[in-house]
Amino acid sequence: MIIESTRFGELDVAEEQLFNFPYGIPGFPEEKSFAYILHDTESPFSFLQSTTEADLTFILVDPFVFFKDYEFNMDDEIAKELELSQENPPQVFLIASMKGKLADMTVNLLAPLVLNGVNRRGRQVILDKTEYSICHKLFPDGLPQEAVKGGK
Repeated sequence: MIIESTRFGELDVAEEQLFNFPYGIPGFPEEKSFAYILHDTESPFSFLQSTTEADLTFILVDPFVFFKDYEFNMDDEIAKELELSQENPPQVFLIASMKGKLADMTVNLLAPLVLNGVNRRGRQVILDKTEYSICHKLFPDGLPQEAVKGGK
């Protein structure tokens, strides 16, 4: 499938990269189809590109790379709706926000994206009864040394 992206230009995405969000994503209820795009196989970052809105791309972060103790309880109804199980565990991502410098990037710990890689369905789960915030600094102690060095 060919989709347009302001960030990436024209993209040819495979069927297995497409995810359906039946309820949209909060703030974007009409956007229900997204392409999951890896940044790099070794990177904790990836992207979620709307298949219909070229200007809508989310930066995703693997939470367990940065927050080793990150955990939450998901409502059984959501797990059932997404068809998740012990044999088919969820893929979990955080939506990142960057306004300015990379060092100031924040992530939304309060509303993780939960994906089922088998049936390619997803949902942003808004947690309750938690201390997590929607604007948590990703690099509270500054950028890691390898990010500061830059490329060749």
